[in-house]
Amino acid sequence: MTFDLTEEQVAVRDAARDFAINHLLPTVIERDSKGIFPYEQVKSMGELGFMGMMVGPEFQGGGMDTLCYVLAIEEISKVDASAGVIMSVNNSLVCWGLETYGTVEQKEKYLTKLANGQLLGAFCLSEPEAGSDATSQKTTAREEGDFYVINGTKNWITNGGTADVYLVIAQTDASKGHKGISAFILEKGTPGFEVGKKEDKLGIRSSDTHSLMFTEVRVPKENRIGEAGFGFKFAMETLNGGRIGIAAQALGIAGGAYELAVAYSKERKAFGKPICEHQAIQFKLADMLTSIEAARLLVMKAAWLKDQGKDYSDAGAMAKLYASQVAMDVTIEAVQVHGGYGYVKEYHVERMMRDAKITQIYEGTSEIQKIVISRSLLSKLN
Repeated sequence: MTFDLTEEQVAVRDAARDFAINHLLPTVIERDSKGIFPYEQVKSMGELGFMGMMVGPEFQGGGMDTLCYVLAIEEISKVDASAGVIMSVNNSLVCWGLETYGTVEQKEKYLTKLANGQLLGAFCLSEPEAGSDATSQKTTAREEGDFYVINGTKNWITNGGTADVYLVIAQTDASKGHKGISAFILEKGTPGFEVGKKEDKLGIRSSDTHSLMFTEVRVPKENRIGEAGFGFKFAMETLNGGRIGIAAQALGIAGGAYELAVAYSKERKAFGKPICEHQAIQFKLADMLTSIEAARLLVMKAAWLKDQGKDYSDAGAMAKLYASQVAMDVTIEAVQVHGGYGYVKEYHVERMMRDAKITQIYEGTSEIQKIVISRSLLSKLN
């Protein structure tokens, strides 16, 4: 592994940074305050190739490596974590899952348009009683002729109201437990499919999060992903990669807050000199930067392992666990560096602090990441 970025990776990073500053920053406070989905910005992200970065060119994707992807997510999330998670879900959970496990027909029908930004995707796993315990699926899908008929409810679905394509995890044979769970592709507008009200959230308020209801929703059998009973493995494998995206989002939130804290500390004066010249502030900035750099190495290692075709599940869990904690710690300190201004929306860091918390919860809570890591290390000891 080298610490030097390729020309392509630098170009992608710089393009993402430029887009974030010029197209996301001007409206980010208003969209956060009012919970406005960034329709035009997401459309532009698709046109620039940010919505299907790792998808092969044969399916109209960017054909880029995971390192390019996390660099872009980081830069987008430095400015707008809501845009970051919209991008992450479409890339990591939807496009990757379809490209890796979908049929040629499914890829041609759905993946191409998801990758080029014509369509937006959502990943539907969590339920009222199946959050961290993803095996406890209550949503069912029964066979009926050439269709599966889905009934149930999904909770906390990112892109829930704006998506065009939904990957739905449902129980097809309860007697087999998690081996009786399957995955399906559902199109928006299918009869019996209903989107619930938008959640009023603490953070990432510009992304839309909804409950979804399924009442006798008929899905063609050709829309099942993989064999019957493959759904749980599909979800877990997809989430392994998704954690790298969320770790990059957390890294971006921390990096954005740190950069704002540094800039403010150079401008704000106290006791006759800029506060960056006071040791108390210098120590805060040093701790912030050190933790960010440590998180970056974990994120980059996980991305590198994935690109090398090696097992990255442990590395992804470690990256998400640590980067999400760093996001919380750094944003709290960034508010502190700003003093009273840190509590004001105009200065951005209070939003970043609110955004940071979700990175410790979705795509596997920090406690779940610890379970993943500890199970792995214990298995290696036996």
